[in-house]
Amino acid sequence: MAKVTLYVKDWCPYCQRAKQLLASKGVTDIELIDIEADPEQAAQMMTRTGRRTVPQIYVGETHVGGFDDMAALDRAGRLDPLLAG
Repeated sequence: MAKVTLYVKDWCPYCQRAKQLLASKGVTDIELIDIEADPEQAAQMMTRTGRRTVPQIYVGETHVGGFDDMAALDRAGRLDPLLAG
């Protein structure tokens, strides 16, 4: 299974939904990067993704986008193959 990285804020409902969707897919190894706890990580996220909102989701080296983007991939049947690596 591909490595999953989530840039999150602890209180963010979309971050929680992203974690729930990944859990429903059997993903247990998720690197969570809390950008509120570490402002340097927030700057890195913005540089890496060009976005300011959370969650920002990477599956392997592929930037999926936010929760809505990942949910759309799932509906299109393209999330499972991405997660499988």
